Amino acid sequence: MMSDPAPRPVWERRDRFFELQSPWLTLIGEHWRDDRHQWLEYWRVEKADSAIVLPLCQDQLLLPPPSYRPGLGQCTLDFPGGRVPAGQSPAAVIPAILQRELQIPPDSIQQLVPLNTTGWAVNSSFSNQRLYGFVAHLDATLLTAESAPNWHRYTTTPAGIRDLLAVLTCLQCRALLLEWWLGHSL
Repeated sequence: MMSDPAPRPVWERRDRFFELQSPWLTLIGEHWRDDRHQWLEYWRVEKADSAIVLPLCQDQLLLPPPSYRPGLGQCTLDFPGGRVPAGQSPAAVIPAILQRELQIPPDSIQQLVPLNTTGWAVNSSFSNQRLYGFVAHLDATLLTAESAPNWHRYTTTPAGIRDLLAVLTCLQCRALLLEWWLGHSL
């Protein structure tokens, strides 16, 4: 087992010279002295944490239709997800996310399994945002529901996972899928 490296000296903030707040994020510009005593201009973003859910029904992963992503300028296929409002737990937002993105009623969630409990840093050098992942085991009768034809379905076989990875461009979605698949296939 590897031991943790010796802790490095803490950086020192001199000032905050810029702050722009919006409902989605806060952009911050600061001057920091690093552990080598060099002064740096540093930009970072503060954002609410995110939760992404892998909906699983009868050995099929369900995804909503592709959504337009302004940052990429194109539609992408993604797992259902959203922000975690302050004061709420990541697990508490999953029923609303499934309702909004797949029209799955909360009582159709038979089991909600977290993939992580502390949240993974989305981009630790640039943002405070953490990502929480879940697998929602859903009632099998959903596959006969009226909304089912709008879903993209991928089997949980190795071939199905490969097919899904071929079309998922979101790194967060890919990471959660692979984390689940690694634990599921062992």
